[in-house]
Amino acid sequence: MTPVQTIAIDAMGGDFGPSVFVPAAAAAFQKTSSLRFIFFGDQTLIAEQMAQYPSLSAASRVVHTDKKISSDDKASSAIRKSKDSSMRLAIESVAEGQADGVISAGNTGALMALSKMILKCLPGISRPAIASTFPTLTGRTLMLDLGANLECDAEVLTQFAVLGAIYARVVMGVDSPSVGLLNVGTEEMKGHEEVRSAAAILSTGQFPGRYHGFIEGTDITKGTVDVVVTDGFTGNVALKTAEGVGKLTSQFLKDAFKSSPLAMLGYFLASGAMKRMKDRVDPRKYNGGMFLGLNGICVKSHGGSDVIATENAIHVSAHLVSGGFNKKVAEEMDRLIAQNVISAAPVPETAQA
Repeated sequence: MTPVQTIAIDAMGGDFGPSVFVPAAAAAFQKTSSLRFIFFGDQTLIAEQMAQYPSLSAASRVVHTDKKISSDDKASSAIRKSKDSSMRLAIESVAEGQADGVISAGNTGALMALSKMILKCLPGISRPAIASTFPTLTGRTLMLDLGANLECDAEVLTQFAVLGAIYARVVMGVDSPSVGLLNVGTEEMKGHEEVRSAAAILSTGQFPGRYHGFIEGTDITKGTVDVVVTDGFTGNVALKTAEGVGKLTSQFLKDAFKSSPLAMLGYFLASGAMKRMKDRVDPRKYNGGMFLGLNGICVKSHGGSDVIATENAIHVSAHLVSGGFNKKVAEEMDRLIAQNVISAAPVPETAQA
């Protein structure tokens, strides 16, 4: 019998709130009956949606609060005003053991700050990273960090490599994932000191993956490696560039097929192939940015996510829980520290609410 996995949902986060989260949870529950949910937010709004899904209602409970964190709030301001908010209550439910993971589509900075403050980092991890998967020519690739840490030293990059490799094994099903460090070239002498030092650690130490070496930006979509490791500044720029290129390509295709009656006929004849391509790169299938390295599962859904995208984020959280992700990270970090490959991470200071 599959163990029950309880997911806490910040139902007031994002652009659509309960009108997306409730049907997404219902769809996820239909596929995975072991899921249970705790919804944090306006009880009236949640109940209106829940009335359409009696089976979900029986597998859920609602914690009422009419307070939420605005998407415009700065992280420091959000922490000060976070008491009794739907986001904070959802995160606290994980820290208190009521839920196994939390999902929010709310303010990213606030979610990261509150998660670090309440959940803390796993032993051996000094900073959590934002990670997400990308479609590639060979399937999909995990990339981290995507914006949580603008500057990273060699040991932090090494920690990200461990986090990414374990994710690839637990969620992506890759037995021996390849890990690459994003750089300005593949030659050993390229890049700044932190990247070269991280390469030296990964080349000599044993970690839960195979170190491939340096990779370039074009290798991300080629699928050269299973896990791409970089600092948050570079990762975020790469992410936003990829999103922009995707939108540009889509618009160019639309313009081309509308350019003449013959082109429109060509689109009609190729509609099946176009649909398959669209499905393959559908961003909703890759929704769910994981905050890896926290002592608790936390997944960030895009603020404008629809039901399909939000359901995917729920499944990402459930896979991390069922695969014992955090336990495996802690074991690997203990082993690396014992081998003196890396030093024990200091306990990070956290802001007070």
